[in-house]
Amino acid sequence: MTEELTAFVQKGVGDVAAMVSGALVALGDRLGLYAAMGDGEPVTAAELAGRTGTTERYVREWLAAQAAGGFLHYCGDERYRLTAEGAVVLTDEDSPVCLVGAFQLALAAVQSVDRLAEAFRTGAGIGWGEHHEELYPGCERFFAPGYRNHLVASWIPALDGVERALRSGASVADVGCGHGASTLLMAQAYPASTITGFDAHADSVRTARKAAADAGLAERARFEVATAADYPGRYDLVTFFDCLHDMGDPVGAARHALAALRPGGRLMVVEPMAGDRVEDNLNPVGAAYYGFSTLLCTPGALSQGSPTSSGTTALGAQAGEDRLRGVLTGAGFGTVRRIAETPFTMVLEARV
Repeated sequence: MTEELTAFVQKGVGDVAAMVSGALVALGDRLGLYAAMGDGEPVTAAELAGRTGTTERYVREWLAAQAAGGFLHYCGDERYRLTAEGAVVLTDEDSPVCLVGAFQLALAAVQSVDRLAEAFRTGAGIGWGEHHEELYPGCERFFAPGYRNHLVASWIPALDGVERALRSGASVADVGCGHGASTLLMAQAYPASTITGFDAHADSVRTARKAAADAGLAERARFEVATAADYPGRYDLVTFFDCLHDMGDPVGAARHALAALRPGGRLMVVEPMAGDRVEDNLNPVGAAYYGFSTLLCTPGALSQGSPTSSGTTALGAQAGEDRLRGVLTGAGFGTVRRIAETPFTMVLEARV
């Protein structure tokens, strides 16, 4: 084989290994295997199986696969260890770099590949509510650590005058709220304000209502089934958390948000980090987001109208700031500025 062919074969083998390793990460999370290794001490398969109520023979193979994939450290003598860094990424859901939810989300997303192959041929979409049931909790677990670490601490304070209004008592619409992680964080941090989460996926709204009740926040965090084009009310703040790019008519969604804002109100848009050109996104973060966008975001947007309709725009999860600005100014917002960013996220403020 030529050097170039050898390199490509190695790349392919590496990605096959990554694909199956990712599924095994989701399995290890589901079975509590990582949590049981959280003390950082080396364990055998028998010891780990005993801690987790699983079968030693399965655990032995899982441990070896995880060590070969770089998720665990092999200590010799059939003992394996989860490093402190690995524990943060795979078990600490209060950390902004916790990624275990991404594996759960990815494993659920790839189960729609059969339908996606047909959608490629027909141009039809796949609605958000049409995926494997694990997709929705996985999505929440993927995004929630970033919200917990940044939303109240830095993103809202960066909005012009919004934190003061929320502390005094304001009205907020959290559009595309999913299971309500962002809605509940705002309700908890700003008890004088009323936060309403809206989502078109009825099952997610039911889950969010239960989460609010369990947290004792049901009186000031409400959840309703509505789309980005028809939710009612007037608000001091409207938010889109990682969902504007999923909408079939993002300009229309932004226009409805503008109409829903009270004088002096603000729109906050949280979107995946992306450069404005494809070549700016040819990196691991871009690969992950383009992958999720192919499996989930673009089909979801196309499901909201005809792919050839002028009212349907599939932005994709790597839209970039320039294109997002165009959506917001096209909807009538006069000022758009980036107020915050992380390695995975950009946050924009829009106002009249």
